[in-house]
Amino acid sequence: MRDVARLAGVSQPTVSRVLNQTDTTIAVSDETRERVRAAMKELGYRPNAIARSLRNQQVRIIGLMIADISNSFYHPIARAVQDGARAHDYDVLIVNSDHLYENEVHFCEAVTRRPLDGVIMVPIHLGTDDLEQFMAQTNIPVAVLAQHIQHPDIDVVMVRDERATYEAVSWMIAERDYKDLGYVGVPEDFPVGPRRLRGFEAALRDADLPINPAFMLTGDFTMESGVHAAQCLLEMGQMPSALVVANDLMAIGVMLTLQEAGYTVPDDIAIMGFDNIPEARIVRPALTTIAQDPRDIGQKLVEALFDRIENPTTVEHKVLESTYKLIARDSA
Repeated sequence: MRDVARLAGVSQPTVSRVLNQTDTTIAVSDETRERVRAAMKELGYRPNAIARSLRNQQVRIIGLMIADISNSFYHPIARAVQDGARAHDYDVLIVNSDHLYENEVHFCEAVTRRPLDGVIMVPIHLGTDDLEQFMAQTNIPVAVLAQHIQHPDIDVVMVRDERATYEAVSWMIAERDYKDLGYVGVPEDFPVGPRRLRGFEAALRDADLPINPAFMLTGDFTMESGVHAAQCLLEMGQMPSALVVANDLMAIGVMLTLQEAGYTVPDDIAIMGFDNIPEARIVRPALTTIAQDPRDIGQKLVEALFDRIENPTTVEHKVLESTYKLIARDSA
């Protein structure tokens, strides 16, 4: 910093004010700022982030824990978070949990060892008590995509997926005349599992349609588990007229497997997914699905987090809803 000050012909405190963009009573002219930046560029000077964090207790990095980086549903979320962080001059550390509790715990433990200024999470297995303990250890803001988290100091972004599933299944019954429906969900320890299952079952009950236990299958959000669900149907030798699947990756796995076995979609069996990932438009037939807006989700998460980072004592608890809509394509 002394070298930069000498080359620019200014004092070292002036260099510090330019670097930190400090608002002080001592004005720094645009011409002086440009001289300082030109000197930094000529000398190849980069501020020491560790030293700066020791002084101001900020590292200007936030963490983002997502559930499955291979699932393209999360890509727009990560991009929106990164764009929002960049606008605040922050970097983003992205971690993938693979839907595993131990990986979620490991992320929390890593943050306690290497402090961040805030975190955004998609916690699948962590509960409110886990996150309360994490916040007590780190004293940093947290925003989550997790309807099951209820804490006065954690902002939540959510999609009403139970209602979305109910409305979409009701549409399949009323508008597409499917009467014998099956379902591929996820285990109860996935928070969305019970919600989307409740929406499916309620739609059938309200239409006076039976729920066939043989057609109630379970996966884990991966395409491979969709393949396995389809194989189970093939082994039974029975097919529902339509299959509602809790996410698009599983739905695509189901569709491809049944097509390879000689079934035609939607003539032999209709399929509906959830998420509207880019692959849903590419497969043939194109996948009917319940669309979420992952970019909107990411924007809401990052805005909520930085509101808390910048106003730590004045921000009220937020529960922010993102949108959904049915995208009717050719698979149902």
